[in-house]
Amino acid sequence: MIMSRIFAIALATLAFGIGTAAAQGFPSKSVRILVGFAPGGNTDVVSRILAQRLGEMWGQNVIVDNRPGASGMIAADLVAKSAPDGHTLLVSPQTSLAVAPALYGKAPYDTAKDFSPITLAGSSPLLMVVHPSFPPKTFAEFVALAKKGGPPLTFGSGGVGSSPHMAGELLSAALGIKLNHVPYKGENPALADTIGGQIPIMFGNLPVALPHVKSGKLRGLANTAAIRSPLAPEIPTVAESGIKGYSIATWSAVLGPAGMPPDLSARIQRDIARVVNQPENRDRLVNMGVDIIANTPEEFGKFLRSEIVRYAKVIKDAGLKAE
Repeated sequence: MIMSRIFAIALATLAFGIGTAAAQGFPSKSVRILVGFAPGGNTDVVSRILAQRLGEMWGQNVIVDNRPGASGMIAADLVAKSAPDGHTLLVSPQTSLAVAPALYGKAPYDTAKDFSPITLAGSSPLLMVVHPSFPPKTFAEFVALAKKGGPPLTFGSGGVGSSPHMAGELLSAALGIKLNHVPYKGENPALADTIGGQIPIMFGNLPVALPHVKSGKLRGLANTAAIRSPLAPEIPTVAESGIKGYSIATWSAVLGPAGMPPDLSARIQRDIARVVNQPENRDRLVNMGVDIIANTPEEFGKFLRSEIVRYAKVIKDAGLKAE
């Protein structure tokens, strides 16, 4: 009994020493950040800001590697199968981690088991926008119309499984109604049809949708995040408009493969927090519509697990499947 306890303590001490050494010696070579989406989107831009500044901080090349396809699952799978030494990281929205695995019915990885959560660097709110001819002028008026009966209202998004699509499904569930979803191949085609009056409602990422609200081509009914955006303080949140607890935003999450030493994950998180809170980087991110979070690996891990459960339920209850 005593010997087994001594052995266990020795193992724990050895593991702690290995973790500390890994954190202190990191990085020993170039670091690769995989992104499961094409260049130019918010996830990609956030990744490139991190890559540039972390490279300067670490004295090593930090390279962004775009591997689009399968709702980001190709890139996520590559990271899940990488060595847990911190030199291969993933920057991802919830699409690849919490939505696509439930939507497709299977994934080549188990998000809860095959990744080391590092941090939720930030998140971008979505805007619920409507064509100016749409009768409701406020979110409360929209709710009244949606619950009135008659043909279901239609909303557009940039694609099946996207954050804007999930925003609409979450709202349908919260209101106990059915909104018809029209998926587009990207946000810009959806915006064009909303501006043109072909569809009345759209959920769009704030940086993409807001300029059209400012120009008067669209009307902003609500912000889907927990708090108002400093870029659009006049647009209320869904929660403050009557749907308590409603909140969804597009993540910019950083993860590594499962098995990373906790000290190494914590070291990378601290460095990312330093980067996103540098005034120049913070201003740039905020102007992109990103709300800075940079939470700890433990905080992000807990949040990630809850989001996996939340999206799995929404997808199951709505009977959604990948097209």
